[in-house]
Amino acid sequence: MKKKILAFLLCCAMVVGITACKGSEKQTQADTGNEAPAAASEEQGKEAEAGREPVKAALIYSGFLGDKSFNDLAHDGAMKAKEMYGIEVQELESGEAADWEANFVAMADADYDLVIGVSTQFLDIMKKHCPDYPDTKFALIDGVSDAGDNVVSTLFAQNEGSFLAGAAAAMFTTKTEIEGVNDKKIIGWVGGMDIPVLHDFFTGYEQGAKYIDPEIEVLQSFAGTFTDALKGKELATAQINQGADIIMNVANITGIGAMEAASELNVYAIGVDTNQDSLYPGHILTSMQKRVDICTFQMIESVVNGTYEGGSITYMDLAHDGVGLTDFSVMKEALGDKFPQDIEDKVEELKGKIASGEIVVNSYEGYGNPEK
Repeated sequence: MKKKILAFLLCCAMVVGITACKGSEKQTQADTGNEAPAAASEEQGKEAEAGREPVKAALIYSGFLGDKSFNDLAHDGAMKAKEMYGIEVQELESGEAADWEANFVAMADADYDLVIGVSTQFLDIMKKHCPDYPDTKFALIDGVSDAGDNVVSTLFAQNEGSFLAGAAAAMFTTKTEIEGVNDKKIIGWVGGMDIPVLHDFFTGYEQGAKYIDPEIEVLQSFAGTFTDALKGKELATAQINQGADIIMNVANITGIGAMEAASELNVYAIGVDTNQDSLYPGHILTSMQKRVDICTFQMIESVVNGTYEGGSITYMDLAHDGVGLTDFSVMKEALGDKFPQDIEDKVEELKGKIASGEIVVNSYEGYGNPEK
């Protein structure tokens, strides 16, 4: 069993730091659509023909690529921008906190047009250093920076997406005709580090579950790390032994262990950040996606297009497809006629009610739409 996880870890790198803070004065809603534009504009083509230097963007990670989650999504967005606009991209990775500041300053010193801190682990670093580089544009993903007018920020409404995940879990745990679902009204949730942004996930998850069934029990565990799959497996196994038959993970590599436990013990899980449904087909009901790829692409595109607006905040919520659930297609294929269509129908209904404001999803302290 350990060999299986270790083999996976050798293929994946580790961790993503995520938290968020309040601040800033300007705000825009994310116009995510479903994907990035399909072709570069005529103006960019003319610039290339004129021999202008391409935009240079640097991404600094508080972890490593290969996490099949948050960091990989940021990379995907940058690669899309590179493909479309011919930009230069530099990426610096490290799992050591001591390296993050040095990497950030190195890229700022290297005269990149845009330097992106991929997670709010860079919040204090940016506040300390961004004022020293007034001619450089900066961006923070998954938090709000008040470092100056040369910084843009993006927040996500992970509480809203998690509300849908909690509602889906609360309904799924009643489907005792499905193998592995017991008759107990218990669902689980495993987080990585005990940090505020993960509490925002859990706030929405619990509210969504209790919207469906006020009597449901929601188990919660924190691993204290995003990088220990064995710990995630241990925590998920403990929750399964307490009666949980579906568990949401918000834990990156640690969460891989939680999902593996669900698969091996013939119960179910919910993925996070990216589409993780196919990691353990037939055991992942859905995944709560955060469109970090679109966020990263749009940050870079704003510099290419000359629309970058320092001091602005983009809020990526359910109404603008910044967060949401996957389409259940993998589980539908696995369960066939046994797939409970009422869950998907209810999720769509709840999504509309949240987007319209009929349902207001609670936020953890310091989170939510900065304008409200």
